[in-house]
Amino acid sequence: MQDMRTTFTHFIIEEQRRVKGSGVFTSLLHEVITACKIISSQVGRGALVGTHGNLETENVQGETQKILDVISNEVFLKENQMSGNFAAMASEEMEDVYQIPSQYPKGNYLLVFDPLDGSSNVGVNVSVGTIFSILRCPEGVTEPTAEDFLQPGTQQVCAGYALYGSSTTLVLTTGRGVNGFTLDRNIGSFVLTHPNMRVPEETAEYAINSSRTRFWEPAIKRYVDEVQQGAEGPNGKNYTLRWIASMVADVHRILSRGGVFMYPMDSDNKDKGGKLRLLYEANPMSFLIEQAGGMAITGRQRIMEVQPTGLHQRISVILGSKNDIEKILRYHQEADEAAKAK
Repeated sequence: MQDMRTTFTHFIIEEQRRVKGSGVFTSLLHEVITACKIISSQVGRGALVGTHGNLETENVQGETQKILDVISNEVFLKENQMSGNFAAMASEEMEDVYQIPSQYPKGNYLLVFDPLDGSSNVGVNVSVGTIFSILRCPEGVTEPTAEDFLQPGTQQVCAGYALYGSSTTLVLTTGRGVNGFTLDRNIGSFVLTHPNMRVPEETAEYAINSSRTRFWEPAIKRYVDEVQQGAEGPNGKNYTLRWIASMVADVHRILSRGGVFMYPMDSDNKDKGGKLRLLYEANPMSFLIEQAGGMAITGRQRIMEVQPTGLHQRISVILGSKNDIEKILRYHQEADEAAKAK
């Protein structure tokens, strides 16, 4: 019997026809997906080919680079610079904008990405991933600068991630819902396996690095204290703590079965604005979560409405099931009002 599964190629062609597009976006996404396939292979072979170690270099964030960080970054640049779809790219691993080499044509889109999110987990075989976001290049700009990338998340035209775990999964939104694909290595293609992903409005799971409790703001402490009280607390149910320390893996769990992910601004990282990066971590994940029916906030406002001020700007990230995120937002508002009243 013929296999009637929907491949990523067929899915994107149908989407392109539905919106009467030119086909450029289909080509663009294929380059991104090819890069993710190559990185998946590199991650899977890591210990066999000696790429699980550290380098003696740091990225722009001041973080020690893994060998796979650099390899993944180079793969993304190489696979996406020749197609003529992008005008420039920006990455967690590079301080400034990457200009498309002069021998290649330039397109109308900008690509921002975290080539290997959670790479500190590579050596212990925990899931890692790639996060990407696609923006339109401002009209008339032929040599994009960092300023051209500083668009709020509401301006994204596409966002997604690839998760390299027990299987390689691609999750994508173009603003028309969220769909998940699994890499079938027998045919070398991603296949639609999780259509129309939705985040349940209610949750009984939360993810936060509890070792940072002493730094949390009152609103976060209040929320976590209530869920830890379980069925005897104000929520009337037991919660389970889940923390992988790989944003891709934590967000994928929420898209699959609900929950709340929190890496809030606290007294320790306040001067930096938070921990996670706005353009290539918070915004694409917020786009996905919102398209799946969830919410994504800094604690005090919608993440995708934040106006970026720098390529590597950090921000507080709280996202997941709608009812709990609304509660956390309210707790921040009440805490701020109480502080003002003092």
